[in-house]
Formats: sequence, structure tokens, C-alpha cells
Amino acid sequence: MYTASCLCGAIQLKINTDIPKIFVCHCQQCQKAQGSAFVAIAPIHTQDLEILTGQEQLGEYYATENKKRVFCKICASPLFSARLDLPEIVRLRVGIINEPLNAQIASHAFTNYKAAWFEILDDHAKFPEAVC
Repeated sequence: MYTASCLCGAIQLKINTDIPKIFVCHCQQCQKAQGSAFVAIAPIHTQDLEILTGQEQLGEYYATENKKRVFCKICASPLFSARLDLPEIVRLRVGIINEPLNAQIASHAFTNYKAAWFEILDDHAKFPEAVC
């Protein structure tokens, strides 16, 4: 079990499952959404994610017709994304987890689009054109 929160603390989450793997996406959409070289996510079943406080502060942006990005309306922290065709899964942004996360990177997606100034130095699986 883990807890998570946005930057301002208005949204508090509880994750009722283990998180063994982190997936990293280097696509341009994720770079822009995070303001960084990549996004680090963990797929979580919606039944394992509780919104403890701040439900009214959740904002949504549809990056595509099928995928929404959920963020805090106050501090704009990205929290998770969700595909409409997979309503039972959210892709939690692991940087919002409060406790130390003992998980390993499983793979890097869209490595053909990685930021020119960022070098991937690990040996984890790399997918040049994978779906994020």
C-alpha cells in the first residue's frame, strides 16, 4: 500500500496494491504533459486507487479522443492518465507517491522520440515506436 498526493496536497490518494514495475515513455506528448524528458508510470487497477480527499479538484484534459490526463486544478500536478477503452486501468505518475517505491523500470517506450539532451543509460527493454 502507498499514499500519493499532488504538489499542493489538495488531492490525497491511496494505492491498495504493490507496484513492482515502472514504465517510462519518451513520446512527445508525454514530454509536453510532464515538462520533462519522459513520464514514469505504473498501471493501477481503478479498484486499487482511492481518492481520499480532493475529488472536486480533479481536472481532466483529453490529449486524444481516447485518453484523458488527470491533474490537480490548483497546482496542476499530473496524477494519472486513463484510456476510455481500458476503464479498469489508470496510469499513475509514480512521482506523486509519498513513500519510497521499491520498483524496477520494466521498459522504455517511444525511444525514437526521446529528448536529445537525455541519455538512457540502463539496460531495460527499449521500444522505438511502442504505444504509450
